[in-house]
Amino acid sequence: MGKLGKIGKALVAASVMTAASTPALMTVPLAEPAVKLLIYQKEYLADHSRFVLWHAARGTRKTFTSTLYAVDDVMRVESLGKRTRWIIASAGERQSLVAMAFAKQHAKAFSLAISVETEELERRDEFGERVLDPNGYPVTYKVHTITFPNGSEIIAVPANPDTLRGYTGNLLLDEFAFHGDSRAIWGAVFPIIRSEYKLRIVSTGNGKGNKFYELATITDPVWSIRRTTIVDAVNAGLPFNIDEQRRALNDEDLWAQEYMLEWLDEAHAYLSYDLINGVEHAHAGDPNRYGGGICYSGEDIAVRRDLWVMWVDEIVGDVAWAREIRVLPRGSSMLEQERNRDELFGKYRIARHCMDQTGMGEKPVEDAKRRHGSLRVEGVLFTAHAKLMLATHLKQGFQDRRARIPQGDDALRADLHKIKQEQSQTGAPRFVADSDSTGHADRFWAGALAAYARAQTPMVYEYTRVRESTTLDDEDNDPSEGGRWSTYENGREVER
Repeated sequence: MGKLGKIGKALVAASVMTAASTPALMTVPLAEPAVKLLIYQKEYLADHSRFVLWHAARGTRKTFTSTLYAVDDVMRVESLGKRTRWIIASAGERQSLVAMAFAKQHAKAFSLAISVETEELERRDEFGERVLDPNGYPVTYKVHTITFPNGSEIIAVPANPDTLRGYTGNLLLDEFAFHGDSRAIWGAVFPIIRSEYKLRIVSTGNGKGNKFYELATITDPVWSIRRTTIVDAVNAGLPFNIDEQRRALNDEDLWAQEYMLEWLDEAHAYLSYDLINGVEHAHAGDPNRYGGGICYSGEDIAVRRDLWVMWVDEIVGDVAWAREIRVLPRGSSMLEQERNRDELFGKYRIARHCMDQTGMGEKPVEDAKRRHGSLRVEGVLFTAHAKLMLATHLKQGFQDRRARIPQGDDALRADLHKIKQEQSQTGAPRFVADSDSTGHADRFWAGALAAYARAQTPMVYEYTRVRESTTLDDEDNDPSEGGRWSTYENGREVER
């Protein structure tokens, strides 16, 4: 039997899995289906709109069902003697492996001997240059590929504008609300699908600060929007104990967002809007109100796609007043960043300045230490531990109401609220933020560096001044010949 006959047999099996509408296939008597699908899964598989978004609760098997749609679409195209491609963009490496395991399972259900090939590649930026980690090593990622008899492919990659660049085909964005830089990824979508390929987006909600929320709430009829709460799924026959799970979760916000599909703006925000509102003041952010006091500053270095930000706080009593938050646009040169740093050092009495030293920050930190003193300038490598420490100092100042930030600065508010604290696969906390036109939470990290700078133990200056001599020829500093010794501590003369 030829290749086409084999695929024809596979399509007969597929009809049972997907409840396909072809009458000839529906009448073929077969045993129990390999996979039993619930009504909401069948409706999703029967939706052949070009643009489909499925907002589904956790545990409703949305990735499983979406990969089944991809495999079924490949088999349909191959039965016509043609070929196609599906790209599955998942939130991370682990999710890519899960998606590909499902795709392989579905392909085997079509009686195909399928294997998955894995290739490790180096990430390249939009300029074709290698992306390096903080230690200078190339950042790599894995591409998993299934190749079908007629040459069609299903490719699974971790979602990133760099990893998606160069592909064309149908696209599945899996758990899109949890993709880092979802807006940047969205910018890469339409060159991939061009004018003839399909786009499927599936995810549980993750607040309002990402592209998934914007797409899931539009009313344009070009989109087929589907919603499945956990209650919908259980009513359709999904085995899931709602009461037990809800009680065990013990978090009504998470339950509302991840199981009942409510949009909770504050669900994962590290700094809530209430916390931000509590430290806003009309006089903050005005350089003209600088009183000449001691200042502490933080600087987030810009590399191509990020903003350069330097945040200067003046200490008034026990409150840190933001005197100036200077921002340079994307693409600003290192020379321009240095010029602005020098200007702010000349303008304010900065006692301590903390800078992002990660990656490209090594040289600016070295230059700043040389120009402004190694005791005043400190470089900070943005490790997971360092980020937690920096963010904690900033949040603590907000909670204690010992910080004042500009009032009504929408870009600043968005940056501060953009940071989300999540758990990594190891359970350790990590901080993530989408990158958009207002930045990549660059103001947040500049403020956090300034908070860290002022949290350090202040430098104590203590010295004894040379005696004020009463004679011009007193060269041995003998107190008996007149004058006096003066002792200073922290810049103030004290009696000894």
